[in-house]
Amino acid sequence: MSRNMGTPDRIIRIIVGVVLIALYFAYPAAGYRWLFLLGFIPLVTGLVGWCGIYSLLGVSTCPVRR
Repeated sequence: MSRNMGTPDRIIRIIVGVVLIALYFAYPAAGYRWLFLLGFIPLVTGLVGWCGIYSLLGVSTCPVRR
């Protein structure tokens, strides 16, 4: 499993994931609160640097190593 995400893509995913998880705790009475737990998906993919959907589509934002 090689990386297929570049640094800007990873940073954006980590920020989005952290914000969504923080919203889970900020709105404890919201009926749609469980949706904020989906923030774990961009957080984990940003930390690992690999996205399964990118692999399926053949997309890579990671710069080519020479």
